[in-house]
Amino acid sequence: MSHLFPHAAYAEDQPLAHTILTTHVFFRGFQSGAAVGLLVGSARHSLSLLRQRRAPSSTLAQLYTPARIAFLPATIVRSTAVGAVVGTALMAVALPGRMWGREEIEWQDRSWRLLENKGQMEVDTWGLVGAGVGAVMGIGGRTGVAERGLWKGVVGGAGVGTLVGVAGYMVWRYGAKGGKWPDEEGGKAEI
Repeated sequence: MSHLFPHAAYAEDQPLAHTILTTHVFFRGFQSGAAVGLLVGSARHSLSLLRQRRAPSSTLAQLYTPARIAFLPATIVRSTAVGAVVGTALMAVALPGRMWGREEIEWQDRSWRLLENKGQMEVDTWGLVGAGVGAVMGIGGRTGVAERGLWKGVVGGAGVGTLVGVAGYMVWRYGAKGGKWPDEEGGKAEI
């Protein structure tokens, strides 16, 4: 996402400062909300399985239907979608509250620092690619979300995808690459 914006040599020359910072904050709200929604949905799904398993009349065939043991059950996708929307909406309120009355140079400085940070640029890219793949999978997924509304499948898939993208980034950067950048000699990655 950050690769899509121009990056000036100096903070005071940074164009599109409001757009860059707003996009960043909304995307982080989307990711945070998706993470909370994923946790809530996973807990709800697990609790429903435990309750049904304790029921005396339940059989294994009733408990473990294809919809219940799907890779991403509908409950998890739906709650991830709702969490992502709520997280984005909260950031839509928080950003103006935080930046109210700030001068243009403060917007430019924050935006410039986001674009200057290599780790931030890389995690944005991984998260955005994951969100795109997740959204496409949410459209074509067979998780039972379609009957509840296509938007929940798309947004929930994008939410799960962006979290998978960030996890992939962490494995790549800190596992495979040891937290080092190609231009560093034994140094740790800037965060």
